[in-house]
Amino acid sequence: MFKKVFGILFIIAILVAGFAWYTFKVSKTSFASKSKILYIYTNNNTKEAILASLAKDSITNTKTFNWLAGYMKLWENIKPGRYKIMDGTSVYDLVKQLRNGIQTPVDLVISRKIRLKQDFAKLIGNYFECDSTDVMAFLNNKDSLKQFHVDTATWSTAIIHNTYAIPWTYSPSRIFRKLYNEQELFWDKNNRLDKAKELGYTPHQVYTIASIVSDETNLESDKPNVASVYLNRLKLGMKLEADPTLKFSLKDFSLKRILNVHKAVNSPYNTYKYAGLPPGPICTVDAKTLDAVLDAPKTDYIFFVADPGLSGKSSFSATYAEHMKLAKAYQEWLGVYLKKRAEQEKAKKDSIANAGKS
Repeated sequence: MFKKVFGILFIIAILVAGFAWYTFKVSKTSFASKSKILYIYTNNNTKEAILASLAKDSITNTKTFNWLAGYMKLWENIKPGRYKIMDGTSVYDLVKQLRNGIQTPVDLVISRKIRLKQDFAKLIGNYFECDSTDVMAFLNNKDSLKQFHVDTATWSTAIIHNTYAIPWTYSPSRIFRKLYNEQELFWDKNNRLDKAKELGYTPHQVYTIASIVSDETNLESDKPNVASVYLNRLKLGMKLEADPTLKFSLKDFSLKRILNVHKAVNSPYNTYKYAGLPPGPICTVDAKTLDAVLDAPKTDYIFFVADPGLSGKSSFSATYAEHMKLAKAYQEWLGVYLKKRAEQEKAKKDSIANAGKS
């Protein structure tokens, strides 16, 4: 009798050990890439939805996962989020990861200019659980923005180009709070607030100037002098007459030449028509451009124009006569350059046409 009971217990022990070995060692995720992302949505975090998502491309044995998830009380502790699952993760470790809410944040990379609210809303909607409609509602709500000391015109001053690690489930307000806190840290460093005060401007106004500078040139070496031009114009009470602000007024960022008809548009962003700074930035900017404004050299420059050639550099001048001389040189070069390009394009088309005939 004892031998029989012992034998049964031995068999049970073997089965339990085998099941444990299979669960903890053998039953693993398996896919071609190094990892997969599992999204558990706030409004669709049922057991059925999660199992269906896992069965789709993460694990082959959902029955084992479901049993272990029930035993480890996962279903009572679902935490919506973005989970990075590594290839070869055991079912046990996967259940534990989901139960403990060990998520992988989104690396929100802001490295290019964002001009419009719609563009920012689209970016956030592409990477986070909230959609672009939620973001637009937030950016258009004065009460929502008030806590960040910005309004519907200055909202972009809270954004400095960088990479931000943010949980996927964050609301537009919490995402904006993360960005806002980071720009607060930026202004608290390197005496930047004191520098802005010395210039006679608030951080928001410095950001607005930097946005114009950023759109005028991509050359880091030219930005300090471009900034000095606009600071001098403001100091003298001159109109900024900045082409980028006019493009922003028209919401046409492809304009190559500014004509008188464009300058007539009635918009507070039209710096050909209205003196002083526009109501807010015309794009987001990076830290280097902000520092270029804060550390702008003391010059007597009032004008600047592109240099002849394709270097992207500009020449700066203090008098209108000097400026017109430099502008004439650029226009003459541009005329020759455009004529040469037109001839090259024509030759290319003729070559294609002749090749088609042969």
